[in-house]
Amino acid sequence: MTRMSRGETQQRTRARVLSAARSEFVEHGFRSARIDSIADRAEMTRGAVYSNFPGKLALYFSVLAADAAAEPLPLPPAVVSGLDDALGRIARGHLARLPLAVDERRSPDFLGGDLLPEVADDNGARAAMSQLVGLQAIVLGIAFESLHGRRVTRQRMVRVAEALLTVFAGARQLAHSAPGAVDAIRLAEVCGRLEMDPDDRWDPPHLPFVEPAERVDDEWVTPVGLDLLRRSVARPGTDGLVAVLGTARLAAIEEALRSTGALEPVLLVVVSSEPAELIPLVELQIAELARYLADGVPARYWPPMRIVTDRTGQLAASCGIVEVNERTEAAVRIQDRRIVARAAGPGACHAAAIAR
Repeated sequence: MTRMSRGETQQRTRARVLSAARSEFVEHGFRSARIDSIADRAEMTRGAVYSNFPGKLALYFSVLAADAAAEPLPLPPAVVSGLDDALGRIARGHLARLPLAVDERRSPDFLGGDLLPEVADDNGARAAMSQLVGLQAIVLGIAFESLHGRRVTRQRMVRVAEALLTVFAGARQLAHSAPGAVDAIRLAEVCGRLEMDPDDRWDPPHLPFVEPAERVDDEWVTPVGLDLLRRSVARPGTDGLVAVLGTARLAAIEEALRSTGALEPVLLVVVSSEPAELIPLVELQIAELARYLADGVPARYWPPMRIVTDRTGQLAASCGIVEVNERTEAAVRIQDRRIVARAAGPGACHAAAIAR
């Protein structure tokens, strides 16, 4: 019999804890779930649970993230007739996943019903969620712009995406508190009629207040991780931009995408000083973003970006960034497998993007 490695043993232990926690959350909801009960279900000690997860909220985020990762992504449509068609497809896909009036309150379909209330009660999670929703809107907006036939410029369609996400958030909460109250067909029709705001514009950071990128010539070891957006191994090419952003600075990715004109590959590396709790929340929200894109946007219109999480800081270290936290904002430009420019602080993504 082959003996399992330490890593395999840890992975199996985490899987047992997650399975037990999922059953506990489904049966009792987040507030009434108890760590002792989860430990009993997993046939472990309370200490063994805490050695794998720092607390109940981290467990809850991890359960939801694991469920989201296990749900297959639909194949993106080959073609759509226009933006209204894409918006309608995304809305129908999202609304179809909401709980129905006939579902039991404590069924798996209601497992995510406590997400937003619990996020609202935790300062770190609330700050991260604000940035994650912003990131979703930016990526969707740029995809809509590409679909609309316009090259990525200062005129944005991010507000259209923000409106869509706001409708989805309200529909999700209403579906959990008053299932059956959401008329999915009519709501999808309304979402398909969202219009571009002509005042939605983007201006690059003011250069006098942004430190220019430092010219360097350092070795770059190509990081390998799971691209959360496409669910494939992220193997960046020899050229492009790498943005290392903390969970409180994720919206800065717009600088990277727009300053390069969405014509260069961008790798977003998400870091955190509390990875056990906040990285699962990141993985959950990026999985949701991936479903939105796959529901309604042909793959050729997706922004040329990859998104990976960095729980250990090793990916950030490969870019020369040693210490990370929620407010980390740094970027490097890669050329011929060498780091040729590095920037840190507000406006870092823009500074690295325009460094030639």
